[in-house]
Amino acid sequence: MLGLWRKIRRTGRVAEPPPAQPVGEAHPVAAQLGGSVQIRHVDAGSCNGCEVEIGSAFGPVYDAERYGARLVASPRHADALLVTGPVTRNMAEPLRRTYDAVPGPKAVVAVGDCARDCGAFAGAYGVAGAVRDFVAVDVEIAGCPPRPEAIVEGLRKLTGR
Repeated sequence: MLGLWRKIRRTGRVAEPPPAQPVGEAHPVAAQLGGSVQIRHVDAGSCNGCEVEIGSAFGPVYDAERYGARLVASPRHADALLVTGPVTRNMAEPLRRTYDAVPGPKAVVAVGDCARDCGAFAGAYGVAGAVRDFVAVDVEIAGCPPRPEAIVEGLRKLTGR
């Protein structure tokens, strides 16, 4: 009976880990990071829709940390930037400075359609451009806002797990 229990035992998490699936080709920085990445989130001018989904992706249901992605408070402790929103005029220089503060090797993840191509804010007075116009983007996550599953998938590409 004990052997049967071990076979059907659950981890106790709200959402069981999905079956192992290939995540595509891992990012070149993934090998240097050792399967773990410390992430600094930067809101470059979003509507906060992406932030809600990022909170869900790192919450107990989707638990992005089990794939080696962890949010940190300082760019000096980070390996990657998670950027949301179109880059506004006021955030162009702070984004560059934050990118420069991240030690190498580093990566940038553009989350949401606004970060990728300015989305609904394209052509607005205060918008200076997309994230890739200011820093090199390594991974792009589509959606307005992207679902937590898509965010976790993008982070798995970054960590290679």
